Amino acid sequence: MSACEPNVTRRAGVVIASTRAAAGVYADETGPIILDWLNEHGFDTFPTMVVPDGEPVGAALRALLTQGPAVVITSGGTGLSPDDRTPEMTLPLLEREIPGIMEGIRRAGAAKTPMAMLSRGHAGTAGKTFIINLPGSPKGVMDGLAVLDPVLGHLCEQLEGNHGH
Repeated sequence: MSACEPNVTRRAGVVIASTRAAAGVYADETGPIILDWLNEHGFDTFPTMVVPDGEPVGAALRALLTQGPAVVITSGGTGLSPDDRTPEMTLPLLEREIPGIMEGIRRAGAAKTPMAMLSRGHAGTAGKTFIINLPGSPKGVMDGLAVLDPVLGHLCEQLEGNHGH
């Protein structure tokens, strides 16, 4: 039974891309925000995976996908620093991109800071799983979740095969 079938509690995973947080240099600040939001929306969550930037992000995403989550949210690694590689780790896993979501997130963020235009994140589907890359800052994550809020339920329903409009 898939985690995305009707009347099944949806599961979600969170991947934090931060070399310094993974090394314990500082505490991850975005994972708890994302977990709280997912729990408020009725998701059962896997433990947050805090991994170094680059290939460990891809490995974490692939590991989560084997568990059949309805949603996977990443935070961090979407900028232009040499080790910001979350979009490159995500894109090969996506079967279908959903550019409108990222356009909405960048538009909402740019209303507050022009730096939001530099985010290179992706949103799309891998099977029945929705994957999205959010920025690595708490404010950027909150802005992204606010954009997702009105559409995530409908998005999951569509991935579950419910075609109501």
